[in-house]
Amino acid sequence: MPAEGNRSDVTLLLRQMTDGSRSAPDRLLELVYDDLRRLAAAYMKNERPDHTLQATALVHEAYVRLVDWKNVTWENRAQFFAVAAQVMRKVLIDHARARNTKKRASQRLILDEAISIPDDKQIDLIALEDALIALEKIDPRQAKIVELRFFGGLSIEETAYVMELGESTVRREWTFAKAWFQRELRRDVVN
Repeated sequence: MPAEGNRSDVTLLLRQMTDGSRSAPDRLLELVYDDLRRLAAAYMKNERPDHTLQATALVHEAYVRLVDWKNVTWENRAQFFAVAAQVMRKVLIDHARARNTKKRASQRLILDEAISIPDDKQIDLIALEDALIALEKIDPRQAKIVELRFFGGLSIEETAYVMELGESTVRREWTFAKAWFQRELRRDVVN
């Protein structure tokens, strides 16, 4: 975890970006690169070994998409990393869909123990995305918690902060969402 000074510097640079500073994105990248690289590495360790997208490329693609957003009001570091997790997820999904279009082979993602399937820990990345979209239609708050916790790697405390919820609410919703995902992903494995 970065030092408190780093956190406030990130928040300051995000606000400068919101205000249109042209130098803030480069300075911000220097401060957040290691954290984004760790987040990307966590995503990539779950990908198949021959994946053509590397963690560094994932960081760069996500960062380009993040700083290219128009009319975004960046509030703080936690919000930035929540959005970064969402963007990285989208980059990987776009990559998987493009690969599947070419090869029609499923891309595999090994789920961590947080949302694991006991009998088969590998699931199709696109099936995971489809399940998250389905959950979002049923319960958008739970879907956002899954995105922040699983894809973003945020803790219960960080997720509660980003979503402006109590930690006990996040824990309860996370528990329900994990159970729902386990059921959905088992159904996908069976079908």
